[in-house]
Amino acid sequence: MKQLEDYWPVGRWRTSTPEEQGMDSELLVQTCNFARQHGLHIHSLLIIRHGYAVVDAYFHPFLPGTMHDLASCTKSFTATLIGIAVDKGFIKSVKQPVLGFFPNNRVANLTDLKKELTLEHLLTMTSGMACYNEPGEITLREMFQSPDWRQFVLDLPMIEPSGTRFEYCSPGSHLLSAIVRETTGMSTLAFAREYLFGPLGIDAVWPEDPQGINHGWGDLHMTPHDMARLGYLYLHKGQWENRTIVSPQWVSAATKKHSSPPAGPSPIHGYGYQWWLFTPEIYYADGRGGQMIIVVPEADVVAVTTAGLSDDEKQRLDEMLISFIIPSIRSSTPLPVNPDGVAQLESGIRQPILYRDEPERPPVLPPAAQQITGQTYLLESNILGWREFSFIFNELEEALFLPAIGSESYEFRLGLDNVFRLNPEARFGLPAMLKGKWHQPDTFTVYWDEVANINRWQMDFTFEGDSVTIQAQESSWHGGVTVNGKLKK
Repeated sequence: MKQLEDYWPVGRWRTSTPEEQGMDSELLVQTCNFARQHGLHIHSLLIIRHGYAVVDAYFHPFLPGTMHDLASCTKSFTATLIGIAVDKGFIKSVKQPVLGFFPNNRVANLTDLKKELTLEHLLTMTSGMACYNEPGEITLREMFQSPDWRQFVLDLPMIEPSGTRFEYCSPGSHLLSAIVRETTGMSTLAFAREYLFGPLGIDAVWPEDPQGINHGWGDLHMTPHDMARLGYLYLHKGQWENRTIVSPQWVSAATKKHSSPPAGPSPIHGYGYQWWLFTPEIYYADGRGGQMIIVVPEADVVAVTTAGLSDDEKQRLDEMLISFIIPSIRSSTPLPVNPDGVAQLESGIRQPILYRDEPERPPVLPPAAQQITGQTYLLESNILGWREFSFIFNELEEALFLPAIGSESYEFRLGLDNVFRLNPEARFGLPAMLKGKWHQPDTFTVYWDEVANINRWQMDFTFEGDSVTIQAQESSWHGGVTVNGKLKK
């Protein structure tokens, strides 16, 4: 097979059978079977070898060409933009003190330790700030409730010298985005469009905080094909076509071990500049719910997954990578053709993994359904950004659910017959699947899979008089949230 030294996926990725690129299609079939066997909420799987897409799979209801929330894979993009800013002289060095980037901000809890905090400490998750990942990224939640997210992070007290140890801190990654804006005079998204997204052909949506700073830690949305472009850029040491997007020196520094995360269920060699190291040779961007960009330089492979996995399911995804995907890389040269294996792979990709629920005869609606139908309930301030909601129960097999979230209002169909209803326009214009059931005469449960927005909610709405209590559980990150509300008069 001709090496593609001059090939760049500016328009679209070229395709190939696995065997033509030295990969075993039968092991890749087992990848799909494993996901189906365990009911994993995987949305897509993309494997690039030698510049060719050998697997490009999408599982209902996620469709090709659809953007997906990257979650914390965003951090690897943010760090790359820091590297570009360093290369172009907007930032002198990763050794610069963080406070020096914000001369106009009056900072609380100012100590000598805070003055020693550098850009590199933020990049390597060794800030020493009182920033905690557990339980449920509590400091990030607190940041959401503050009026100025950048100021919130700058004001965090120091609990130890920077560089002492690894502590996962998404607010620190948000500060990286603020540093891009402060040093370049451009929003992080505008800077990315000029120096990263534009040259690579990436189309993206990137939300902003109340001060207009793009979320540095997460929420970047793009397609799996565009996610793979970042991996391919790093695979080629920062080169794209005939130009350097980010320097080879940055790529090398970003993907080597700088800090040591605590041992967990997944194998971790170390942490670089917002990149995780699986081994000294394999590194990856990692986001909650199973978003991954995996780079295997020695094998010339980039793999991308998008998903909506729980923590337990995420361990299955790691198992899938270790047991099937990496072992499927057999040779640097083509393998013998395997038409049966390719046919099985194509068949496996087409078969749905999820949402094969059998329809059930809906029970008779309880009196509470008619009492609340069409009524609007106003909610107390909450971390989910929910303002109000209403239900309409006019049919036996289907209901309408109308939540207002932030500045947006939605109208969702949800099945009462145990079958999810596909709603094509939810948050960020992406699809969502919903169904519901009255489990008690006064409690209605909504099962809400946001698919490309990752979250899978079980929300119990308990009605009592003019009041409602929502017990919301989300499997990939949010955990349990309680929200109270009152009937709108």
